[in-house]
Amino acid sequence: MMIAITGASGPLGRATAEAVLRTVDPREVMLTTRRSAALTDFVRRGVHVRPADFDDVRTVTESLTGVDRLLLISTDKVGARLEQHRAAIAGATEAGVSHIVYTSVPEPVPGNPALVVADHAGTERTLRASGLRWTMLRNHLYAHLQLSAIQQAIASGQLVTNSGTGAAAYVTREDCAAVAAAVLTQGGHEDRVLDVSGPEAVDAKGLATLAREIAGRDVEVVAVDDHTFTEGLRAAGLPESAARLVTSFGAATRGGFLEKVSSTVADLTGRRPTSFAEVVRAALTS
Repeated sequence: MMIAITGASGPLGRATAEAVLRTVDPREVMLTTRRSAALTDFVRRGVHVRPADFDDVRTVTESLTGVDRLLLISTDKVGARLEQHRAAIAGATEAGVSHIVYTSVPEPVPGNPALVVADHAGTERTLRASGLRWTMLRNHLYAHLQLSAIQQAIASGQLVTNSGTGAAAYVTREDCAAVAAAVLTQGGHEDRVLDVSGPEAVDAKGLATLAREIAGRDVEVVAVDDHTFTEGLRAAGLPESAARLVTSFGAATRGGFLEKVSSTVADLTGRRPTSFAEVVRAALTS
């Protein structure tokens, strides 16, 4: 059986490849990327590396020929990646891939204000209609992406947020990679939706408490509306598109779309997921 991972030069792709190689012969692993030179270390270990560009279906079909199971990692072109994903699915189908595992987002429903939802919902619909076996990995927000907010709260004594009283079940990239590797190598997860979360949902008060413990002084929660939050991010130097994206995740958290805690990591890997507090303490107290 040949296993393939798209976008393998990215952090999640590399982490998943490493996890897969712990149990699979390198000759049965295919990594695709637009930057083959970035994966020479895997080539030296006997892994197949092929170029693939989702903007060119032909390259996808050629790269995935002989592949049985594919991890389709969503690209980073938010708002413009649906057509890329559709091309990747079409290319995989033409190549004879039988099972696609896709990295999605929690609750990709119309009411979810996160700006990534439309791309993921459209990709999920395309996969369901493709005739292939599929698995949706609805990965929660990465824990490490919240570190800057904690650092700013420590520095200023204020945790500014638009998440209201909502909570998010932050997960580590490594736990997401371990789950993806388990689905690719174990089988038995066809046509399933798996939420991939951390072990608990953390709200703004929880974030402030962590910041307070590390800072050794008081940190207050400052609740603001979406517009004010976006303007604050822009003033801090974030581009407009990035500021709007971050704000949309805060709104999704406020709406309860990111609070679901699942047992997926433990069920598929046999170990507990890393907690958000562990990530923060390891990064900011070492």
